[in-house]
Amino acid sequence: MQPVIRFGEPGDFSKVREVDPHFDPEFLRWKLSRQEVILAESEGALLGYLRLEYIWSTVPYIGLIIVKESSRAQGIGKKLLDYASNHLKERGHRYLYSSSQVNEAEPQSWHRHVGFEETGIVSGINEGGIGEVFFRKTL
Repeated sequence: MQPVIRFGEPGDFSKVREVDPHFDPEFLRWKLSRQEVILAESEGALLGYLRLEYIWSTVPYIGLIIVKESSRAQGIGKKLLDYASNHLKERGHRYLYSSSQVNEAEPQSWHRHVGFEETGIVSGINEGGIGEVFFRKTL
């Protein structure tokens, strides 16, 4: 069965919180009310999740994209990305940004596979002094 891709709503808080437990709960509720959370579901089960952020309140950035391990390599991440990209493009955005820790080869490979280009690295920004690789995708 094909997953349903849709914006999260305030009623989705509990299931989204399970996937994103470290994010501030009140801010997560706010994001759910503003079309900044995108869900991939099948028969009511959450398969994947994308949380949008806005750098300087204007530049769209993927704060988190995650697909449940049992649902990976099925194109769900790409569908979440396409949904977000179409939404942002309709609102006049030209680019979408994202990032990955420098020691995460698989997420970096995924970014390149779906059309992101590397734009730079911020050294030592993460715990343990690990850097972050930033990417940009033209919408």
